[in-house]
Amino acid sequence: MVDLAVKIGNVSLANPVMPASGTFAEGLAQVISFDQLGAMVTKTITAELRGGNPTPRVAEVGQAMLNSIGIPSKGVGYFIEHALPFYQQFKCPLVVSVSAPTADGFADIVQLLDLPGVSIIEANISCPNIEEDGNAFAMQPRSTAIVVGKLRKATNKPLWVKLTPNSTDIAAVARAAENAGADALVVANTILAMSIDVETFRPTLGNIMGGLSGPALKPITLRMTYQCAKAVNIPVIGCGGISTAEDAVEYMLAGASAVQIGTATFVRPRSMIDVIEGLAAFCDRKGIKRIDELTGAMAGGLHVSEFEAAQ
Repeated sequence: MVDLAVKIGNVSLANPVMPASGTFAEGLAQVISFDQLGAMVTKTITAELRGGNPTPRVAEVGQAMLNSIGIPSKGVGYFIEHALPFYQQFKCPLVVSVSAPTADGFADIVQLLDLPGVSIIEANISCPNIEEDGNAFAMQPRSTAIVVGKLRKATNKPLWVKLTPNSTDIAAVARAAENAGADALVVANTILAMSIDVETFRPTLGNIMGGLSGPALKPITLRMTYQCAKAVNIPVIGCGGISTAEDAVEYMLAGASAVQIGTATFVRPRSMIDVIEGLAAFCDRKGIKRIDELTGAMAGGLHVSEFEAAQ
């Protein structure tokens, strides 16, 4: 019997598979058993009511998907009153994803979430920071350190920090998040991209630009996961283009302790369960007794400094 359990800091998960924020909601419980997951991850919650971006919000682009949802939210009060009681019926940990336009706003919202049933805070610092001319917090080490530092002071709950792949030096951002008090990193959010309909001459998204996700993203965020795992001493959770057990294994070999699955769930709602079962089968075939043995087990890997020097 393969032991699929992993630890993310002080948090124990029954297995390393969980949803990516924005791709999971209560309705999926009609299709899968949530207690089969390593953890549940909510859609990103904001303090205020948000309507989101103009339509169209989603477009297919080859082996990828573009989305510009705009973090629609009914607000933290609605989440606490209506959504949290639903999630409290399940045994696996609940990760609550939060977003705010300022560092103080992040601190304010996590204080409201100091509640039973909220196991972990995931700070989506890939969102625009109005104090830095709209650039995402996670674009630079300095802004990352400021917001993570305020979050750390505002909550004693485990703090996972979701990074953006749009940074020019994600390893430096990862180190800044670790030094400011992050317990784990999620690598990474979607890549800023766009597409145009050549028949109408119009962008395919109502917001013109959006986030690229899906299989085409995997080689990029896999590389970033490797860089971050080599740069920090806290766990890294890989995210980007995972749709099979083999994809998840690649991320773990690159240094991830767990993985998040997003776009694949839109295509196959049972994707996460298929990956969990596939991981058990993979380990059994390879004679691996504990899945955490895969983390960082890639043969012949360079240290990040050597990687950078080789460029």
